Amino acid sequence: MACQSVAAIMDEQALLGLNPDADARYRQRAMAYFEQLKESQDAWEVCAEALAKGIYSEDHVKFFCFQVLEHQIKFRHAGLSAGQQQLIRETLMKWLQCQLMNTQPEKPFIRNKAAQVFALTFVMEYLTLWPKFFFDILSLVGLNPHGVDIYLRTLMAIDAEVVDRDILHPPEESRRNTLIKDTMREQCIPNLVESWFLILQTYQQSHPELTCQCLEVVGAYVSWIELNLIANDRFVNLLLSQMSVEELREEACDCLFEIVNKGMDPVDKTKLVESLCQVLLSAGFFNIEQEEDVDFLAKFSRLVNGMGQSLVLSWTKLVKCGNVKDAADALQAIEAKVPLLLQLLVHEDDDISANIVSFCYEYLHVLKQVSPSHMTSKVFVKMVYLSCLMSSQLPQLTDQQKANIEAVMLAVMKKLTYDDEYNFENEGEDEAMFVEYRKQLKMLLDRLAQVSPELLLEAVRRVFTSTMQGWQTAQFMEVEVAIRLLYMLGEALPTSHGAHFSGDAAKTSALQDMMRTLVSCGVSSYQHTSVSLEFFETVVRYDKFFIVEPQHIPNVLMAFLDQRGLRHNSPKVRSRVAYLFSRFIKTLHKQMTAFIEDILTRIQDLLELAPPENGFPALLTSDDQLFMFETAGVLIVNGESPVERKQALMRSLLTPLMDAFRLLLAKLPQETEEDRQAALADCLSHAVGFASRTSKAFSNKQTVKQCGCTEVYRDCLQTFLPALSCPVQQGVLRSSVRSFLHRMIICLEEEVLPFIPAASEHMLKGCEAKDLQEFIPLISQITAKFKSQVSPFLQQVFMPLVLAIFEVLSQPAEENDQVAALEKQMLRRSYFTFIQTVAGSGMNEVMANQGAENIERVVFTIIQGAVDFPDPVAQKTCFIILSKLVELWGGKDGMVGFPDFIYKHIVPACFIAPLKPTFDLTDAQTVLTLSECAITLKTIHLKRGPEFIQFLQQEYLPSLQVSPEISQELCQVLQQPDIKVLKNYIKAFFQRAKL
Repeated sequence: MACQSVAAIMDEQALLGLNPDADARYRQRAMAYFEQLKESQDAWEVCAEALAKGIYSEDHVKFFCFQVLEHQIKFRHAGLSAGQQQLIRETLMKWLQCQLMNTQPEKPFIRNKAAQVFALTFVMEYLTLWPKFFFDILSLVGLNPHGVDIYLRTLMAIDAEVVDRDILHPPEESRRNTLIKDTMREQCIPNLVESWFLILQTYQQSHPELTCQCLEVVGAYVSWIELNLIANDRFVNLLLSQMSVEELREEACDCLFEIVNKGMDPVDKTKLVESLCQVLLSAGFFNIEQEEDVDFLAKFSRLVNGMGQSLVLSWTKLVKCGNVKDAADALQAIEAKVPLLLQLLVHEDDDISANIVSFCYEYLHVLKQVSPSHMTSKVFVKMVYLSCLMSSQLPQLTDQQKANIEAVMLAVMKKLTYDDEYNFENEGEDEAMFVEYRKQLKMLLDRLAQVSPELLLEAVRRVFTSTMQGWQTAQFMEVEVAIRLLYMLGEALPTSHGAHFSGDAAKTSALQDMMRTLVSCGVSSYQHTSVSLEFFETVVRYDKFFIVEPQHIPNVLMAFLDQRGLRHNSPKVRSRVAYLFSRFIKTLHKQMTAFIEDILTRIQDLLELAPPENGFPALLTSDDQLFMFETAGVLIVNGESPVERKQALMRSLLTPLMDAFRLLLAKLPQETEEDRQAALADCLSHAVGFASRTSKAFSNKQTVKQCGCTEVYRDCLQTFLPALSCPVQQGVLRSSVRSFLHRMIICLEEEVLPFIPAASEHMLKGCEAKDLQEFIPLISQITAKFKSQVSPFLQQVFMPLVLAIFEVLSQPAEENDQVAALEKQMLRRSYFTFIQTVAGSGMNEVMANQGAENIERVVFTIIQGAVDFPDPVAQKTCFIILSKLVELWGGKDGMVGFPDFIYKHIVPACFIAPLKPTFDLTDAQTVLTLSECAITLKTIHLKRGPEFIQFLQQEYLPSLQVSPEISQELCQVLQQPDIKVLKNYIKAFFQRAKL
């Protein structure tokens, strides 16, 4: 079939580019043609005609025509003539009519696009031009399967456009959507519901896919239409009958879930859920042990979860409003669902179990609230008082509720267990899903501990003790989960700062018994990674146990140090144990005195720097070794050895690193291969990082000086600093040495100062934005810590640093290079922070001695930062600097010429910046910037007095066309002592100015 008039108008060559196999030239032409049709006043009409007459059989051309139509409706509808709008309606109805006559339906992607276009037209025209939209479509399609398919897809597309809460709409669209829904409720919803019932009834056997689509539509619309239209005998009976049909049951379940989820009065909701449950029970759906279809059971579990949560919500609302009788009915309804909840929770399929966890969690929350020890709600306590007037005691958990709690505990313990298929060495998607599921179960365990900590403690103790007695013959998953439960108690049971072994005697005794069993029964030798990991995790979780019973420390230390821990055959275990060992030693360093040198000897080979040419894989990665070096440092520093011994031990730890560093640094410039250079640079970086990590052991009580370690760290500095002048791999080397300097400023204090000038000179050579951005915090740290001590050095380095920053910031970058733009923004922020640190450190001379021209240049960059760059973080810093400079130089004895600078540049900045369109007064960070701007104005007034007020009233504010009344008002507020008043006024002033 062909239509010469249209074919002559449409660009056939361009249409070839729509074919998925077309080459780039044709595709580019097709894109250009698409843009042409979109933007033309009437050229798009050829696409409408092509769709209405079915001219093209190629799917990609039909899709293209719908795209063009979609653009016109979405973006240009208001500008179309009445005739063009009528053409769109006629096109859609003619295309739909063609679908009724076709033997084969269009491809799904075309039907979906057509539904989107129908939906967009509906949204634009239903309230005005096409109120009979649904009547016209239903009259045309009747019960034709192809037509019904388009009708249902259109309804789902309308839901996406009008109802879907996940899509954010502007206020105007939200108001329009509300009006559409209100109009639909009045005019057509009953007819739509009737059409759904007919479709569900007619096609449930012949066209199950249409029935599923219709169920999805019902589920989507039930949240905002009159519930009685759906929640009635004929609809519910139909849905229940479809829950017995294999192809329909999952969608029917989802539909019932949406019905149950609908917001409504709590008493009505309870009645709805109960009636639905009764029908489901009578139909045999609660006999889940007879159901083999796990996909359906997952949906059914979600439905039961929804019903349970709805009942809990109803109970909560009824409790809050003091409705004792109906709250009791709701609680009884909740309790009646618990046997089904438990069956689903303990089901072997984790998806089925996971879908019911939320109801289980909320049920436990209900029990927590009805438990007398947790009654905090005034309303609830009053209800309990009223309901218990006839008896002299508060309600306790019933025997059945206690049994339910124990059943949930057993279910959680069972479901926490790994299965045989879990792949510990190569964890994939299934394993990740089980880990997430375990987190949900942990939430249940935590809630169980809140409801009845005694029951939980006893249940865990029972499982743990019996498993540990026979761990040698038990499967790994049983052993792992027993230890895991003990570990989980640490977070579940309430405690203060991990003090599990003081306070409540019953809890303390039980935990001590279990820990004693764990570390003495030999289970640390179990040959499975999951058990090994859980053992060490639990030992560290309860590390304070060893303060109470230190006799167990030697055995646990050996487990850490031998093939059970740091020398385990699994890299995963070794890596985790390195970190856990570090934590263990930090907590128990006072108990380690007798073992220090033995531990250091045993871990000596784990403290060696792995050379890049070594082909053998190291036991620990470099990241793991960081923890080992920190551990070694903690042992040395916190031991009770004399200062001389500590000094000798620290030197023996660090000297091999320094020796290796010198050798590798000498090799690096001689290497020509870049990969080899990178490997050597990484190794050098690791050496510096290891040395740096040992210094974390020092504290205010145990300083470097007190431990006699100043000299060895000074030697490290002298060894590492030459790396700054290495001509290759500068980024890696500079970064590591810079980090070491940060640590040494803290640890060595004044001893580090002689090294700073040469280090700074090297780090400023040939640096890029990122290098400078990382270097500035080092200088700021030195400035803030040593202040006047480093004033001569700062005066010397100030302008070279500033000029290096200016040079990097002035380098051109590609317009779309977002990484470069971000680096420059961060460098600019760092620069302003540096100036703020210098200005705020009481070293007026650092900037004052840079010469008038340089000072002016720097201060102009501060003005520029405050006004020109739409970055509120940087702007705030700039106004802080300007305030400080006014305070330093703005008085009568301040810097010559600075008062003029205040009036010419700083005052205008305080008004120009907030008036910029990019200065968003609704943004919290920008409001903080405005506060600093107000402080700047206040500081100027404090320094210049009436002269400033006169300048504002007579010169500056009139130049901004500010009325004399407003000028006077502002000046009066400026003269008030309370800065808060000024901040509030300034915000209102600029809000008015921007209207």
